[in-house]
Amino acid sequence: MTDLDDARLDTALAERGIARSRTHAARLIADGLVTVDGSPALKASLRVRAEQEVAVAGLDHYVSRAAHKLLGALESFPTVRVAGANALDVGASTGGFSQVLLERGAASVIALDVGHAQLAPRIRSDDRVHVVEGFNARDLTADSLAAASGTAVPPDLVVSDVSFISLTMVLPAIVSSVAPDADFVVLIKPQFEVGRTGIKEGIVRDPELRREALSDVLWSAWDTGLGVVGLAASPLLGSAGNHEYLAHLHRDRGTIPTEWRDAVTALTTG
Repeated sequence: MTDLDDARLDTALAERGIARSRTHAARLIADGLVTVDGSPALKASLRVRAEQEVAVAGLDHYVSRAAHKLLGALESFPTVRVAGANALDVGASTGGFSQVLLERGAASVIALDVGHAQLAPRIRSDDRVHVVEGFNARDLTADSLAAASGTAVPPDLVVSDVSFISLTMVLPAIVSSVAPDADFVVLIKPQFEVGRTGIKEGIVRDPELRREALSDVLWSAWDTGLGVVGLAASPLLGSAGNHEYLAHLHRDRGTIPTEWRDAVTALTTG
């Protein structure tokens, strides 16, 4: 980019080496982390000149900010065992959750995503990682997961960060594909659980709708045999500033969602 040129913001981030790719750049922009000359920049299509300062707040060694959501979950749910676990990361994307699992000593991680070529190279190149791309979690079975991942060991830890689909639509297939005693740590995103009428400017603003979204996922999990072990608010807001929630689920150690009614209300109010 010459001094007289300008470029799209997502392109500029990639060309300047701030982001790994335009896709990564778009995610940083959507998360509200990018500034141009000190002012927030919220559109990937924004034109920027070579002399303008483009910066990203809060960059660290993690391949995505989603890593901090799982870190928050593991802090909130201390009984979740990561070291030595054979994990399944549903909705792996660039690999933020997978990275946390690897750094915490997971024996293996199946990084599954419906998309292609999103997983960061440093995660993809780890010998413990089995990459499964272009695979819809709704279609999972134990056999198809083993065939696609190349490992017959059923996962005993599941982490999930899915977008543009309700968790209620993928949980049954996931539960049927993993070890019976698997721990589940799932990120619940109300913006993908409520209908379009419940979203204003990309945000679920109504606490009642957030409560219903969280409750619906917990009851869906209960229907698959999973009870609630713990609940927490995500330490970071989601896209467009949405409140998101974390749940620890387990077949034997969890309890019925009615016992968590007050916790759900407290988390989703405000």
